[in-house]
Amino acid sequence: MRTHFSAEQRLQPAIADSEAALRKCVHCGFCMPHCPTYTLLGNELDSPRGRIYLIQNMLESSAPPPAETVLHIDRCLTCLACKSACPSGVNYLHLIDHARSHIETHFRRPWPERLLRRLIGALLSRRAWFRIASALARITRPAAKLATGRVRNLWLSAPTRTHASAPTDRAGHFAAIGARRLRVALLAGCVQPALAPQINAATVRLLTRHGVEVVIAPGKGCCGALPQHLGHSERARVLARAQVAAWSKLLEQGALDAIVITTSGCGTLIKDYAHLLREEPQWAERAQQVSALALDISEFLLQVELNFHTPQSLSVAYQSACSLQHGQSVRTPAQQLLVRAGFKVLEPAESHLCCGSAGTYSLLQPELAGQLRERKAAHLNALTVAVIASGNIGCMTHLAGAVHVPIVHTIELLDWASGGPKPAALSGADS
Repeated sequence: MRTHFSAEQRLQPAIADSEAALRKCVHCGFCMPHCPTYTLLGNELDSPRGRIYLIQNMLESSAPPPAETVLHIDRCLTCLACKSACPSGVNYLHLIDHARSHIETHFRRPWPERLLRRLIGALLSRRAWFRIASALARITRPAAKLATGRVRNLWLSAPTRTHASAPTDRAGHFAAIGARRLRVALLAGCVQPALAPQINAATVRLLTRHGVEVVIAPGKGCCGALPQHLGHSERARVLARAQVAAWSKLLEQGALDAIVITTSGCGTLIKDYAHLLREEPQWAERAQQVSALALDISEFLLQVELNFHTPQSLSVAYQSACSLQHGQSVRTPAQQLLVRAGFKVLEPAESHLCCGSAGTYSLLQPELAGQLRERKAAHLNALTVAVIASGNIGCMTHLAGAVHVPIVHTIELLDWASGGPKPAALSGADS
């Protein structure tokens, strides 16, 4: 793609990076049938190719972006299916992140929308606030019928239950059982511990049972992915610096074999910390070190000799999170591990297509998210299985009410198959 940035614009590192990505696009259109919003709406401006045109025009112009441009960019899920399909290697992730940050600093949204986006960003990135807000929303749920639009959706989307703080929420050390073979840091996370503390609990049990020491750095929760999706890039960098600092201290105390992540939406950004903090010399090297150590739990477990002494024979539908298969290009480890554990693994049709969760997307674009949810659920419900496995809490909570069988994290099934407790969600499943 030919670009027309000025010499002055090209001195800006963000513009230089985006121009390099734009120039790789050859307008082939291979990305379009892989895009969920283009699949639903059939509008080229709601496809990656169309959005790339809009991003180019927006960044080249010195004027505030028009509302139509903002509309089509806001509709992007950042599922990155286009990244997997692109034969030219266009880094769409960095383009869309730059576009969202540019919109937040150059476009004046209506005040109710600004307030809603700030509220979502604040609540979802702070575990304690999320627990309090969820409890208040449950108590006042009958009044939700008085609200309209996205406010009503946000109100009704509050979880029916959140969990109190658990040992895996906070700084701690979990010793390996027997001889220590490896040492890892575990990302505690922000929303996940409140919604599903059993995920990190299963991770710690499985790892320590197999000789892996697990440490959780003190005082850190959100990795910055949620603010980044909202275009709040400076907030994302603040949180990223905090994570990098915390993990750097752990590295000073002893070598880490990996930084293990059980929420794939977080993993995509953490693996990109080096790019996020590239303009800050005091952080860039440490961010690169952290990014290099970051692994999804399924990737890491391929390095561990797991002992499945209680193999299961359940049929499992594997729901591949976009942040894992497209954002991190991690497509097969979870399925391999489940098969090795004795499960029969099936994948739904259109497994490349997003379920509609996409971080904050289901709260900000409820109609499109709902259509994608029903489409994904229909494919999952068409399979004869006892359970659905996924590697991302966002997908799990978004799909839970639409599927006919329980949905659990992959690590819960692997923990069960290697001697851990049966997942609570499966208490009525046939085995």
